[in-house]
Order: sequence, then structure tokens, then C-alpha cells
Amino acid sequence: MLSITLFDLRFRSRQFLIAVIGAALVFAIGLLNSGLANSFQVEVNNFYAAFHADRWVMDAGSSGPTTSFAAMPAATVATVRRLPGVQAADPLIVIPYETVHQGARALTGSLVGFVPGGIGDIAPGKGRDARAPGDAVVDTRMGLRLGDTFTMTGRSFTVVGISTGRSLNGGVPVVATTLRDAQLVMLSGQDAENVIVTRGVPTSMPASLHALTNHQVADDTLRPLRTPMASLTKSMEMMWVIAAVIVSALLYVSALERMRDFAVLKALGSSSRALFAGLVAQSVIVTLIGALLADATANLLKPVFPLPVVIPSWAFITLPLVAVGVGVLSSLVALRRAISVDPSMAFAS
Repeated sequence: MLSITLFDLRFRSRQFLIAVIGAALVFAIGLLNSGLANSFQVEVNNFYAAFHADRWVMDAGSSGPTTSFAAMPAATVATVRRLPGVQAADPLIVIPYETVHQGARALTGSLVGFVPGGIGDIAPGKGRDARAPGDAVVDTRMGLRLGDTFTMTGRSFTVVGISTGRSLNGGVPVVATTLRDAQLVMLSGQDAENVIVTRGVPTSMPASLHALTNHQVADDTLRPLRTPMASLTKSMEMMWVIAAVIVSALLYVSALERMRDFAVLKALGSSSRALFAGLVAQSVIVTLIGALLADATANLLKPVFPLPVVIPSWAFITLPLVAVGVGVLSSLVALRRAISVDPSMAFAS
């Protein structure tokens, strides 16, 4: 039966090639959707990990550095530095969305204001970090180059450094400036901050403050993004269904064309179980080849997306299992045609 199955695959190679290509494209889109959903998590984890902070201290009324803004007076930094367990502490201003103007262009960035030389002052990949008034380090996704100028709330900045992979909320590039510049942009020059990052873990906190771990601030940042992440996951699941429909349609048409073949096999004593095994083998071969092509196709298509696409390893591991499941389910569509054929059809003229 296996040799007959392989012969039929060769005989109808064009039809099966169409099914392989269709399944591969659908599987690839499913992988890309899983990568887009996963990229939100990876992006946020990378953002917070880059600060190398042990705790994020905020006003007790603030749920997180990007979801609620609660300014704290500058004196709060000294209070945090005196807390037991704290080795160092520096203020930050973190704003998830801020409009950047370059001439007539309006861009969107995530503003981070830090103390030069302190926690949060991360060296860029190109150029230097922001040290003086008007200095800015921008992520490559902003599309600016070293020496370019732009404005935020009417204040002028010059790009002195370019970072890579520093973004928030689905690819919004980070614009890093000195803390004082961020205060002038967001707080009209008030000496305040909305986050204090620490090295060392405070063992006690004043009632007016609370400290969050990297995991907690990442989880809070992702909270508004849970719905689009779930939508992308559902879209991936829909791709599996579409792949099953494509392969099922091909096998059904193939079964219609092979009615006389099935009649001959049944006349020679082949059981319905053997016919089903042949159909399953055809379907699984098609879907597995499609899954292999999908891996390569998804990696080729990643640069097409403006958002970072980070396909999780579990998706590559799961895909062959999904392909086998899709293949088995698809073969059920053609099974009824195969087992319902009358063996006498083999002898019809």
C-alpha cells in the first residue's frame, strides 16, 4: 500500500505540490503570528533587563512605570538610598509614548530620562550616551542618524547615539535623554521622577512607596497588550484550520479521481483500514513537507514586518505535530469516498 501511495504522489505531483505550497504558506503565517505575539514579551523583558536593576520603586498609587504616571519629589531618591538592602539608587523618567518632530515628520518614541553615569545609562551601539543638555540616544527603529536633530514639546535634541533593540509596546523606539531634559519635556522643569531603580533589594519600604521586580514591571507593561497578543494566538490557530481545509480539498479531489483505483484495490482484498492508511500517509507527507518549508518561509518573511518577530522555539517543535494532526484529519474527508466505492466498479467498461 505504501508503494501505491508513493506512486500516486508522483503521478499527481502537480496537485500535491499545490497543496504543499498552500500548507507551507499557511503554516508560515501561523509561525509569524506566534512570533509577533511572543515579540511583545521578549521586547519588554529586554527593555527592563537592560537596566540591570534589582527593584523598581514607585509611588504606592502607581501600578507600573509605563501604565500609570505618578511623579515623586526629588527628595524621594535620598530616602530610597538610605533604605536597608539598597546599594545604589537613581531616578528615572519613563514615558511610553511621546511625539518626536523632525521637520514636518511626526514620530512616536518611548521617552526615558536617566542620570548620566547612573543606573539606566546604557551605552549605545553607535556614538555615545547622552551626557549634556540636548543629547539624545535613539533606537534604530526611529530612522534617525547620528547628528540628526528633532524636537519634543518644542525642545531641540541632537542624536548622539544609536541603540538597537530598545523599544516598547510593539516596536515604539526608545528615546533616551538626560533626566533633566526629560523633566523639562514632561514636567515643565520640575525636579521629580516617576521611577527609582535600585541595585540591591530594599528589605523595608515606606508606606508611600512600593518596589516591583523586573518580572512584575514587565507583566504590568504587558497588561494592556494581552488582547492583541491573544488575537494573534487565535489567528495562528485559525491558520491550522485553513491548512486542514486546503489539504482536505486536495485529497477529496484526488479521491474522486481514484475511485476506480480504490475499486480495484478492494476487489483484490484491500481492507478499508488499508485504504485509510494510504490516505493518511499521503496527507501526512504533504503536511510535513509543508511544515518544513514553512520554517524556512517564516524566517525569510520576518524582515517584511515592521515589528520585531521572535518565533518561540516551542512553535518550531509543535509545528510538525500540528502538521501530522492536520494530515490525519484531512484524510478523513476522502475516507468516505474511498470505502464507499463498489468493488464491481473495477470491472466496469
